Amino acid sequence: MKKFIKILLLICLIYGIYSGYTVWTFGEEQEIPKADAAIVLGAAQWNGKPSPVFEGRLKQGIELYKDGVVDYLIFTGGMSENAVSSEAEVGRIYAIEKGVPKEDIFYEDRSQVTEENLINAKEVTTQQGIDSYLIVSDRFHLKRAVAMAENQGMNVQGVPTKYSAYQSLETKLPFFFKEWAYCMGHHAAKLMIL
Repeated sequence: MKKFIKILLLICLIYGIYSGYTVWTFGEEQEIPKADAAIVLGAAQWNGKPSPVFEGRLKQGIELYKDGVVDYLIFTGGMSENAVSSEAEVGRIYAIEKGVPKEDIFYEDRSQVTEENLINAKEVTTQQGIDSYLIVSDRFHLKRAVAMAENQGMNVQGVPTKYSAYQSLETKLPFFFKEWAYCMGHHAAKLMIL
């Protein structure tokens, strides 16, 4: 019995290390395919302006649009308590100020978490014939976001923003460990369903 427990613990350790590695490296050095739209995942807004994290994601989404990689931008994120505007509305205004035409922007302003961002983004674009997406976020967030989108039957690929506010190890590590824990939880939940 002790041998079995040791083997089980070793398997869990190896799986944990592998899972952490995939979160850390997700989206590195990949070709970005053309898609119908980029879903820019929401992050905090500060008094009607994007936070540094959100601005990094917005810049990447707008760059994909201006480079002709996507035809539309989709902004996501609702309004937190005492906020002056929703994250999605702040993203929409920011993009328009950067020269993106209003008619090429969709947004959903009801979601509070990543999974809702994706479900609602799909909902607001399905009638428009949009069926392929790039998900724009910070690197460590992407593995979980892509898995959630694929669970919704979406044709997606993740694109990490090169303008991320998470630049130093001090800012990267807490975000990484949080997303690593989320991914492990997500996988465990899927195994329990099976």
